Amino acid sequence: MTLTGRLHARRILTFFFLAALFSLITIPRVSAESGPVINSIELKGNRKIGSETIHARIKSRAGEPFSKDTVREDITRLYTLGYFDDIRVEIDSFEGGVSLIFIITEKPSITAIDFQGNKEYEVKDLKEKIAITPGAIADLTLIADNALKLASFYQSEGYWLVKVLPVLREISKDSVALTYQIDEGPKVIIGDITVEGNKAVPGKEILKVMKTKERGLFSFITGTGIYQKEEIVADLRRIRELYQNKGFIYAAVSEPEITLSPDRKKLSIKIFISEGDRYKVGELKVAGNRVFSSGELLPDMKTASGQVFNRSALRSDIDGLIDRYMEKGYAQADINPLIDVDAGNRIANITLSVTEGEIFRIGRIEISGNTKTRDKVVRREIRLDEGDVFNKKLLKRSYQRINNLNFFETVDITPYPRPQENLIDLDVKVKEKLTGMLSIGGGYSSVDKFMVMGEITQGNLFGKGLYLKFKADLSARRSNYNISLRDPWFMDQPVSASISLFNESFEYPDYDKKSTGGTIGFGKEISEYVGGNITYNIETVEITDVSDTASSLIREQEGRKLTSSISPSIWKDTRDNYIDPSNGYRHALYTTFAGLGGDNYYVKGLADSVWYFPLKWNTVFGFRGRLGYATGFAGEELPLYERFYVGGINTVRGLGFGEGGPRNEEGEKVGGNLEMIFNAEYIFPLVEDIRLKGVVFFDYGSSFDKNDKFSLSDMRGTTGFGFRWISPFGPLRLEWGFNPDPRDDESRSKLEFSLGGFF
Repeated sequence: MTLTGRLHARRILTFFFLAALFSLITIPRVSAESGPVINSIELKGNRKIGSETIHARIKSRAGEPFSKDTVREDITRLYTLGYFDDIRVEIDSFEGGVSLIFIITEKPSITAIDFQGNKEYEVKDLKEKIAITPGAIADLTLIADNALKLASFYQSEGYWLVKVLPVLREISKDSVALTYQIDEGPKVIIGDITVEGNKAVPGKEILKVMKTKERGLFSFITGTGIYQKEEIVADLRRIRELYQNKGFIYAAVSEPEITLSPDRKKLSIKIFISEGDRYKVGELKVAGNRVFSSGELLPDMKTASGQVFNRSALRSDIDGLIDRYMEKGYAQADINPLIDVDAGNRIANITLSVTEGEIFRIGRIEISGNTKTRDKVVRREIRLDEGDVFNKKLLKRSYQRINNLNFFETVDITPYPRPQENLIDLDVKVKEKLTGMLSIGGGYSSVDKFMVMGEITQGNLFGKGLYLKFKADLSARRSNYNISLRDPWFMDQPVSASISLFNESFEYPDYDKKSTGGTIGFGKEISEYVGGNITYNIETVEITDVSDTASSLIREQEGRKLTSSISPSIWKDTRDNYIDPSNGYRHALYTTFAGLGGDNYYVKGLADSVWYFPLKWNTVFGFRGRLGYATGFAGEELPLYERFYVGGINTVRGLGFGEGGPRNEEGEKVGGNLEMIFNAEYIFPLVEDIRLKGVVFFDYGSSFDKNDKFSLSDMRGTTGFGFRWISPFGPLRLEWGFNPDPRDDESRSKLEFSLGGFF
């Protein structure tokens, strides 16, 4: 039987039931005050639905007077459960009263769900789109709702003319099979979108704010050009907001007119706009404010008298003012804009009605989800303590710091107000992630040939936040082993301590270098964003196997030398995320002074600054600049291994190691005493769900010898593109740099990758 047939049968049964009900009620006429008493209530026919469920739904009760109206209401209430096809009530005389017998016919169960007519999508894909499964009651409303879901899915994929018809086939008295018959129809794309009625705002600007787009050359990649009703509704809202941001307070956007082409393959969408008049801001004032004066609040706003009214700017201003209150502890502060429109003068007078509320303090701070990480590791990153005045800015900073630990997949800090006590409890929920990481990188340079870099780290050793790293670099000419341990809270104090040991050997074309040593360092945060470190380094370096044709600079450094140095540094870091930043900056100054005993005497300094600027569409512009200088003193030359070598994935991409710097008469890359490097990047999302991003870059830099004249014309410029993935194993970089002006022994491009750190 089809769905339409079953609905028709139900109406007929209901009609006969009501007629039978009144014919069965043959009880003598009595007054309302002395009606017959219900002595028993019996249920018949219910097998799947429990009797207790039915009794709980009806109001008729044994021992109470019988009422025809109550019985009618009982039947209606039972039908609303959606489980029954038919309900009849028989009334018999029983022991001086009446007995009610509810005779119930339950709806059948759906034993199978099938699809017919589907060509573009498999059955398993369609089953994921519906919310009905075998074993469910054959409720007609639910079945019809799921038919609409299937139709909506097809329409979102471009099958605008799809038809979905549900058909029920009786298997037995208690079971049916459900089949959704689908007529997919042709795929319909958006051929053109036009706007009418717009005079002040160009059509291109209106179409730009819409996410619904005409079908284009790259629509198969972007997914545009398909009609989706929900997106169109959102687009109309975006257009209204565009106009309101330009002062058109009463702009109206009608429902779109949609026309199907004669070949039924393309849609034309026409949007009608009534712009109205443009309004400017008239008087702007604040009311209800006691904590801050109007003179303190109004200058912070971008909205001002005489400007074109802009609803988004006003909303942003209000958010900023509320944040200012929340930084003072007024956690429930609210600002309601009262707009008085003067149509004659085309101005909008704005009164910001402030509800300040009371100062709130921090109540309990609960931490959950940290199965490995100890509570104190999370708690010490929270910039608010129990009893402190609530501060939204510090709450946001707490989130950033916990997230930057890089111990957790997700971090969620939820405030729960207790208004009666003027307290706010903080619920900190985290989800642990693997903090051990195996990083592998590689590349090729004219010096190292093919290189492989491996790194094993544990960023949260024993759940205490200890950082342990073992690193190895191997190539045809290089071997480097390094093990280090860092405690960010040494002896539970806000002071970091680190220690490392290393062993390195490198075969250069004209000499071999071997070095062994270690470091010990301490650091401390001076303020919320500023910190410093000081590290002591001791290293033995041996230069051997010097070629007879090597330069005098190399021959002079043959033999074993001991370096004893101290390296203080200071930094300021406001980045929102250390692994994948989108806003903020990091400035750092590194210095090294060698000569605390030993054989080498030199000073070395490096200034490093990186900025991130968020742009539209979740894109980011990054800029980095580095300036370094080093020189020997006390009659000693700067060691070869402390010179600046420019080229590679971490300096100037597209150049090999040392190619962006001076060479001696033999063509050897000898590094420089001075380096200057600039990097510019534009980072954009590719697949946001898995945090895959694309990047295009321009690098410009070089190193210079102290005897060379510094000139910007000697700087090397490269450009390229790449991919970045915040993978479960760490940040992955794959970047291809192009060298537009290669020298004789240089390649035109270089493909490099690394796992474990970004630019």
